[in-house]
Amino acid sequence: MEKINFATVWLAGCSGCHMSFLDLDEWLFDLAAHVNVVYSPVGCDLKDYPENVDVCLVEGAVANEENLELLHKVRQRTKWLISFGDCAVTANVPAMRNMLGGTEPVLKRCYLELGDITPQLPNFPGIVPELLDRVRPLHELVKVDMYLPGCPPSAERIKNAIAPLLKGEKPVMEGREMIKFG
Repeated sequence: MEKINFATVWLAGCSGCHMSFLDLDEWLFDLAAHVNVVYSPVGCDLKDYPENVDVCLVEGAVANEENLELLHKVRQRTKWLISFGDCAVTANVPAMRNMLGGTEPVLKRCYLELGDITPQLPNFPGIVPELLDRVRPLHELVKVDMYLPGCPPSAERIKNAIAPLLKGEKPVMEGREMIKFG
């Protein structure tokens, strides 16, 4: 069987989903036999998301212009996009900043009110990616092919979601063990 092109992406989140992915332990060797890892923050130093990706796990919510640009690129270049973890599925903890009511109050709170030594806004371009007015889950911005909730999803849940895809089958996302949040 031909290997599939596999990727993972980390947007606005804590990387817990990727840590849970690494908890697949020895099964990662089995996975490696079936995939070409073409992009990932784990063990890969590629800077540009490639064309022709078969499966991509996207962790994190969409919080800034950089996240949004990468997400659109991922959707455009990926056959099967998986919303990976509660932040990607619901925006979860990163969306708590939405309660402050926009980017200006967020920046003021973070950089002025909570600044320790020399409170100042990061005005120089490129220091902080331009924040979106609201943090959003993936499905509000692009088509998502599968949702893999959990904070983080367990290694077993990740394996049960990915393994069928390696055989060209659609995973069964039913039951508490596969769709429980938190």
